[in-house]
Amino acid sequence: MRLLQLQDGFLSLTDDLIQNIPPYAILSHTWGQDKAEVHFDDIKSGVQLQAVASHHGEKQLGYRKIQFCGLQAVASGLRFFWVDTCCIDKSNSAELSEAINSMFRWYMNAEECYVYLSDVSTENCRKIDKFSLPWMEAFRKSRWFTRGWTLQELLAPSSVTFFSVEGHKLGDKKSLEREIHEISAIAITALRGRKLSEFTILERIRWSDSRTTTREEDLAYCLLGLLDVSMPPIYGEEKSKAFARLYEAVENRWGEPLLTPYTHGVRRKTHFIVPLERNQGFIGREDTLAKLIDKIRPNSRTNSCQKTALEGLGGIGKTQIALEAAYRLRDMDAECSVFWIPAVTLATFENACFDIGRALALPGVDNDKFDIKTLIKSALSQDDMGSWLLVVDNADNANLVAGESDGPSLADYMPSSPKGSILFTTRNHAVPTRLGIRKNEIMHLSEMTEEEARHMLQNDLDESQLLHDESTKALLELLTHLPLAIKQASSFMAENGISTKRYLEHCVSSDKNQIKLLGEDFGDQGRYPDIANPIATTWLISFTQIAERNPIAVHYLKFICFLAERDIPISLLPPANDEVDRDKAIGVLKAYAFVTEREDSLSLDIHRLVRLATRNWIKDEWTELSNSVIRHLSRVYPFPRHENRHVWLRYMPHAREVLSIHTSTAKMAEWQLLHNVAESYMMTGKYKQSEHMYRQAWELGRMHLGHEHRTTLASINNLAIVLYSRGKYSEAEQLHRQTLKLRRKILGREHPDTLNSMNNLALVLDNQQKHIESETMHRQTLDLRKRVLGGQHPKTLCSINGLALALNNQGRYKESEQLQRHALQGLKTVLGDHASFTLDSMNNLALALDRQGKYEQAEQLNQQTLLVRQEVLGREHPRTLESMHNLAEVFRHKGNYSRAEELHRRALTLRERVLGRQHPKTVQSRRNLLHCLEYSGAEGKSSTEAGVESVGE
Repeated sequence: MRLLQLQDGFLSLTDDLIQNIPPYAILSHTWGQDKAEVHFDDIKSGVQLQAVASHHGEKQLGYRKIQFCGLQAVASGLRFFWVDTCCIDKSNSAELSEAINSMFRWYMNAEECYVYLSDVSTENCRKIDKFSLPWMEAFRKSRWFTRGWTLQELLAPSSVTFFSVEGHKLGDKKSLEREIHEISAIAITALRGRKLSEFTILERIRWSDSRTTTREEDLAYCLLGLLDVSMPPIYGEEKSKAFARLYEAVENRWGEPLLTPYTHGVRRKTHFIVPLERNQGFIGREDTLAKLIDKIRPNSRTNSCQKTALEGLGGIGKTQIALEAAYRLRDMDAECSVFWIPAVTLATFENACFDIGRALALPGVDNDKFDIKTLIKSALSQDDMGSWLLVVDNADNANLVAGESDGPSLADYMPSSPKGSILFTTRNHAVPTRLGIRKNEIMHLSEMTEEEARHMLQNDLDESQLLHDESTKALLELLTHLPLAIKQASSFMAENGISTKRYLEHCVSSDKNQIKLLGEDFGDQGRYPDIANPIATTWLISFTQIAERNPIAVHYLKFICFLAERDIPISLLPPANDEVDRDKAIGVLKAYAFVTEREDSLSLDIHRLVRLATRNWIKDEWTELSNSVIRHLSRVYPFPRHENRHVWLRYMPHAREVLSIHTSTAKMAEWQLLHNVAESYMMTGKYKQSEHMYRQAWELGRMHLGHEHRTTLASINNLAIVLYSRGKYSEAEQLHRQTLKLRRKILGREHPDTLNSMNNLALVLDNQQKHIESETMHRQTLDLRKRVLGGQHPKTLCSINGLALALNNQGRYKESEQLQRHALQGLKTVLGDHASFTLDSMNNLALALDRQGKYEQAEQLNQQTLLVRQEVLGREHPRTLESMHNLAEVFRHKGNYSRAEELHRRALTLRERVLGRQHPKTVQSRRNLLHCLEYSGAEGKSSTEAGVESVGE
């Protein structure tokens, strides 16, 4: 192997290296005319590259490619590089043969592979990214994707980077993998580096189907590395003989039996393998059907296999529409084969593959040595299969169909051909998302219109059964216009000769009758005989079966139906006898598809209609069960703190759901849960929601415990804290005074709760410019807390913090700084650096430093507080925004107006969104941004005001 090196503009070749080959880069490109390329003889003695490349000779472009590769290698920290035009002495047949058989390995061992696309220009692109359509269109049409040798140059290297003719980087094999897959029909897993030996021989050969070479024999020779075989090239032997020798080499090495049937261009007959008969009574949805057929017709794309998804609720008619589309496509295009695979389970998928394999007379179909799924994939991926449509029906299980991030799945067995089209029907939107199907290729099937539903119902009934129009309309609404439910009902009415009015009366008379009616089986040639009806009302029948099979499972189902639908932590469920019983119970619910387990195996989702049906089923037990759920949640929902944030954040939506729908008589448990959820909202900075729930807790306590009960007073106190955070200082002061008075009366002047009220009132007074009164109350609270709680108690240290803040607001900055430093040191020792009280103290100390002109210290402390609050509380938490605002003020005081303006604008924008435009903190941000712009001297007053308006008005 010879390598090139570019040193001081001089291009030279190394000796022919056999061992100790240094790291090198490698070029992939398309050849121009032979006389325009730089050959071995042109460069064997070395050449001054710059002089040659700038010369307007016939080899100018050839030298420019070499210069590009050399300079790019240097930029990558590589001294050596390889270019096929000039690193091989093609006059030496032995060397040429060795190079052809070694080429794949040379590309695979390269540190970097640079793809130079001479027909892709970025000259008119303002931005070089894959959304810049001018170059992307040229990229998709590039000649590079049509050449035989570039196939191995794409797959062999681990790092492949694409460049325009100007040398601009376009992306790499990873960032452009979707586009490359669509252009080349090469499996994405192959582009990601999956071992080629894990793909069938036929599949690897198929990747070269649409490629060409200058010498016809090279179509076979360029596959040597991909198939991991060797053979000497014999130019002039013709393509057929070259492929014959290639097949022989492959069969000798691998024993692959599936080469011959698919590589000699024999046209296969058209097939229609669909297990369901056509629905002769198909009604309506013509617009949907027309759009679907337009999407799924093969050859609608020229460079990749078309993939479409039809999604919608179970029973909404996805299978029937897909079935009608398949039959209509057959009628429209006699040259198009149609195949149908139910993806309900792996077994149904494999059984359908066997049916297809036998119909196609595939070699090895009944041989256990071969995977039937792989055989079907390889067969349909062949160009000589012609155009085809594959319907993958009931692809509802996302893990089965699309798998985990790197795990095996049915998606790995999907064929790919530019002449093919795959339609997935699914009730699970996660399936097309995981499969990478484009948004505009996903069709969501909505409910039938009333007119369509009525036509479907009328299709099976006599006019005499439809005389009562209002009953017919009410029945269709009861059935939610679900096609499968309508078909079930119309079949029952037709068989028994009853009217829609009578059928409706049966349905609404009792749940028992409704379950019985909707559970009636009916003949439908458009259904799989072994799959139950996916109608919410018929699920009630299964509830009893589950109760008989596993009482814990039905207990869980009754519990879960009170919660939110998604991400239900398993830890939230009532305890079973042991983990084995718990897992078995969850397994039963999963087996009935009532719940699905999330990828982390720590939480569940419940189907929305299952939840509604369960709620209907337990309505006679509603109060008893809701009490039980409320009590359980009040026990397991922890009081919100930073250290248990990971727990209560996941419990929060479920507690909120229970509180919104229950009719509990467990009032203390309800109060406890309300209180904890309200505090959770408070900690996440969602003050409006927190206020709403604390008002509920206050009302609950007042009605059932009395106005002066300690529990009621806790609700009032916390409500006042939220009002303070919302900037409603007057109302907060009123409630704090009221609470303080009652706590002194009921609990005593030195009770910790009383001291909390004193501290909270002092803070509110300070924010209303009542600094002297605030200072007095802070000092009283501090003295009492020292005596009752001790000098190092966190609440005592917080009192020091509050007093320091009051002094700071009076301009007594040195006193404030001393107290703040004392409080901060104590809080760090007692609570740690990341505790909320500690961060508040850091924030307040920074304020005192800023007021004294100690800007460097203030900046450092504010930066630290901001970073920690962003990490602990989130980037949009009101306290995080407070730190951002304070840091902006430090920059303003230092005269760094551009940085101050940037932070003030960001803080103002976020405060308006989080707190509202009229919140005092938002007004503060708007005012200080105005000051910043004024002091900068960059704008006049009117334009300054306009600048603020553009941000916040």
